[in-house]
Amino acid sequence: MQINITARGYKAPERLKLYITEKLGRKERLYEGAIDVNVILGYEKQIQTAEFKVKMRNKTIVALERSEDIFKSIDLALDNLERQIKRYKEKRREHDNRKITDNLLAS
Repeated sequence: MQINITARGYKAPERLKLYITEKLGRKERLYEGAIDVNVILGYEKQIQTAEFKVKMRNKTIVALERSEDIFKSIDLALDNLERQIKRYKEKRREHDNRKITDNLLAS
């Protein structure tokens, strides 16, 4: 999994980059099928945004959160991303199980 971090409107400090890679690394098992993770950080007036784009095998999952604190935005976006990836994996698992069941019944 490759992680790309981009900051718009400011230069992201190194500790922020380390924070993001550490958070993603803790849940590495969850991001097992991820090919690329693009992180886009933005700063507009008092609102700080964190956008995560995770490219899976055949789908791109996007999570965008805004708040007054960049660390809070990152945590909220990662929680949102985690929910979406779990839902995606469950659907794939159900689809694969249904396929297997259909093939067994056809035999």
